[in-house]
Amino acid sequence: MQKVRAKKSLGQHFLKDLTIAERIAETLHEAVPVNETLRVLEIGPGMGVLTQFLIQHPTYQTTAIEIDHESIQYLNQRFKNDIGKTLTLIEGDFLKIPLETIYPNSDFCVIGNYPYNISSQIFFKVLEYKDRIPVCAGMIQKEVAERLAAKPGCKAYGILSVLLQAYYNIEYLFTVHENVFDPPPKVKSAVVRFIRNDRSNLGCNEKLFKTVVKTAFNQRRKQMRNSLMKIVGEDNTLLKEPIFTKRPEQLSVQEFALLTNIIEQSLLCKSN
Repeated sequence: MQKVRAKKSLGQHFLKDLTIAERIAETLHEAVPVNETLRVLEIGPGMGVLTQFLIQHPTYQTTAIEIDHESIQYLNQRFKNDIGKTLTLIEGDFLKIPLETIYPNSDFCVIGNYPYNISSQIFFKVLEYKDRIPVCAGMIQKEVAERLAAKPGCKAYGILSVLLQAYYNIEYLFTVHENVFDPPPKVKSAVVRFIRNDRSNLGCNEKLFKTVVKTAFNQRRKQMRNSLMKIVGEDNTLLKEPIFTKRPEQLSVQEFALLTNIIEQSLLCKSN
C-alpha cells in the first residue's frame, strides 16, 4: 500500500516506532479495571500505527475519527478485514462531531497521537464530556504536556493546568523524541494521561471561574489585583484582600474556585 502524504495543514507527523505505539495503547488499560470492556475513541489515526494495537487489544472496542480522506482510504484498505468488527471508522472533524451521536448511552475513553496545532481544543472538548470520559490519553507536544501536568508554583502552570485539573488528574508519562516520526517534528513530544477525579462540581459559577482564570493568567507576572480589577472594578475594596496580592500560578484549583465565589458575591452586592 502507498503511504499517506503527511499534510502540514493537518499537523500530520506519523509515528513509526511500534514499541511507543504499543505503550500508548496500554495507557488506557492501565487506568481501568482489567476485565472491563472499554469503548475507545481514537482521534486522528493517520496510518494506523496506534490503531493496530487498539484493535488487537482484547478489552477495547475501538472507533476512530479521521479528517483526512487519504488516510481514510489507506485505513480502509489496511484494516479491511476488521472494519465493522473491531474497528469503526468515521470520516469527519472530531471538533465538530457531537460525541453523543457516536456513544448515545455509554462512557468512552479518548486516545490519539493528537495534531499538535489543535491539541488544546481537543482537550477542551473532552472537558465538555467530562462525565462521559473517565480516561483520556495520548501524545502531544512536550511543552503542552508539561503545562497540563504542572502543579501550582511551577512556571508551566497556567490556564490549561487549572481548567483541566479541575476535573482530571493529569499524569506526564514519558517523553518521545523527534526521530520516531515521519516527518520528524521540530519539537519533542510526550505522552500524557487524564483520569477523571471525584469532583462533581467546583462549588462556584463555572462560567465566571473560567473568566477569572483566563483573565488572571493574561498577566501572569503581576499580582492578581492588577488583572482582576477588569472584572471587579478599579475602586473595589475587595482588591485589598490578601488573595489578590498573589500571582495566578500560586493558586490551586480550589483557591481559584474560592476566589470566584468571593468575586461573584462582591459583584452581586455591587449590583444591588
